[in-house]
Amino acid sequence: MPRVLVVEDDSQLVRALTINLQARSYDVEAAADGDTALRLAAAHKPDAILLDLGLPDMDGVEVVKAIRVWSRMPILVLSARHLSEDKVRALDAGADDYVTKPFSMDELLARLRAATRRRQETTEEEGRTVVITDEFTIDLVAKKVQRGDDTVRLTPTEWHLLEMLVSSPGRLVSQRLLLREVWGPTYTENTNYLRVYMAQLRRKLEADPAHPRYLITEAGMGYRFEP
Repeated sequence: MPRVLVVEDDSQLVRALTINLQARSYDVEAAADGDTALRLAAAHKPDAILLDLGLPDMDGVEVVKAIRVWSRMPILVLSARHLSEDKVRALDAGADDYVTKPFSMDELLARLRAATRRRQETTEEEGRTVVITDEFTIDLVAKKVQRGDDTVRLTPTEWHLLEMLVSSPGRLVSQRLLLREVWGPTYTENTNYLRVYMAQLRRKLEADPAHPRYLITEAGMGYRFEP
């Protein structure tokens, strides 16, 4: 039975989440503040965390950062904060997804299933250096990409961008993080760079660049590689 830690100080929302999760065979624990959440996460190693940002003792982003020091467990942020900078802060800290309140329970459950499934697939893939899709194959050690019998020639920047996305399969990687790691800390606002290079990667890798299957845009937030 998968275990979910709900970190939320709204008791009514905790009750609603608990009822819905238990009805779908999840084992649910709850924490009303960040300190309790960190202790329970370390002690019980949940399969996923549903985390509010507005906690009474600390910002939820600090909870994400603390957990990311030692674990890659899926963290889905649930927040009433709608501003893109709040989403970017949470994603940069290591959150896997961001759901704004109010939300549909069906959508939340679908995102939770997707996050736990991706984590299981990532765990199974750890240690592997070759990523194989229906369209192309990426050798992370040789830094080589093949489409059928043809070698895909990538520029160093294209490779670095692709490598960052492929190394976090299924996970949303924020625009700011990609810009900082690929171009440098002075380029974190140059989102046009990402648009240009992602378009180039799609033309080289996707069967239908206008409707990408693998290199997915999350509008206003970042990109993800869907294996």
